[in-house]
Amino acid sequence: MNQAFIRYFRCPEKLVKLEPLSNEIQAKRGYFKFGPDITCYGQSAVSIEGLTAPLPDALNLSPLDGDVCRLPFNPSEVADNLRFERYENRIEFSRWKRAIRASYYALRPAFPVAFRRHLQRYWLKDWQKRTFPHWPVDRSVDQMFEKIMHLTIQSQAGLEVPFIWFWPEGRSGCAIMTHDVESAAGLQFVSRLMDMNDSFSIKSSFQLIPNARYLVTPQILDLIRARGFEVNVHDLKHDGQLYESYDKFKQSAKEINAFVDQFKSGGFRSGALYRNQDWYGEFQFAYDMSVPNVAHLDPQRGGCCTVMPYFIGNILEIPVTMTQDHTLFNVLENYSLDLWQEQMNLIMKQHGLISFIIHPDYIQTRRSQDTYIQLLSHLSETREQKGLWIALPGEVNTWWRQRDNMQIIWKHGGWTIEGAGSERATIAYAAIKNNTLSYRIA
Repeated sequence: MNQAFIRYFRCPEKLVKLEPLSNEIQAKRGYFKFGPDITCYGQSAVSIEGLTAPLPDALNLSPLDGDVCRLPFNPSEVADNLRFERYENRIEFSRWKRAIRASYYALRPAFPVAFRRHLQRYWLKDWQKRTFPHWPVDRSVDQMFEKIMHLTIQSQAGLEVPFIWFWPEGRSGCAIMTHDVESAAGLQFVSRLMDMNDSFSIKSSFQLIPNARYLVTPQILDLIRARGFEVNVHDLKHDGQLYESYDKFKQSAKEINAFVDQFKSGGFRSGALYRNQDWYGEFQFAYDMSVPNVAHLDPQRGGCCTVMPYFIGNILEIPVTMTQDHTLFNVLENYSLDLWQEQMNLIMKQHGLISFIIHPDYIQTRRSQDTYIQLLSHLSETREQKGLWIALPGEVNTWWRQRDNMQIIWKHGGWTIEGAGSERATIAYAAIKNNTLSYRIA
């Protein structure tokens, strides 16, 4: 029961004593609350099948037994269910939706842009009716772990619990800027986009489609890398068919792995954020960026319900936590920073990952470029004023793997961190103040 919690916080195992509430965990998965605002999904003593009725609260059945916290559910199982989207009814893979998707991608080149936007808005017309994951940012996994940390501190008579801070050098949060290149026109705009980013000292990654739509030459790859930017693989053909069937997927995964080597890349993102995390064992790259935090406005619904990276086997998932530019501009028809700022504030409150997708294909108008420049300026100001770490995805991958292998131990009368990269790591302390969990960086 402790594994996912300890891996999340990287705190000393001996201070965490979570045990199941005897004979109370049901075999059937369902929904429940863990406190008034935290939605969970998994086996528990109180799970119910749907989200329509008021959810029972498992916090009421989580007693402290000395220094042991007894839970009517397994937090590691719940975290996996949410991160891997096991709560979601995968109607996206039904036969009729596959047929519609295949027809759309086959006819897409012939559709005028305005007509494509109309189809997308129609497909997503019911998005506001979805109550879970929580819009505009879902932090269910993170808040569940925070609630368990609260109980752990109580079980330790209110003593602070040390842990390895989430980001290097004690940074308050992390942001990454990524660009999916979907057309030849977008590829031609890459240099201009790098100029815009460099004007704010913000490096980013470009995801390039390896086997369709345009030709990726060694010169293009060298140009991007020479300027300090990053290259990753974007789908295979970007035709919506990557996860059509497992047999076809396995063959496509082999081709994708070969292109990862050819591009000298560490990461991958699927087209339109289609995904099946249960199949990721076929991939050989280091990190993926295909899972949205909340997918109400994506072709495939769901969402990982966390604003932190997490592991899918040996692959690090760096989730997409911000609304995409195409969605903001063309579906919501909004060119202000209001939604992005609201999402950033919620993620910074969690000290989480702010992850953008900005397409060079969709910011070639003056209006969209003005919005993007405002966004870069806001990120730069947040970096200076609040200690935000703006990093490349590959840097996040390196740090999160190092942190996952670090140990916090008691040595020479104090807590210390050992392991590769520990010189960048910081000890933090979780405490309860005014009945609220708070963090203090040493």
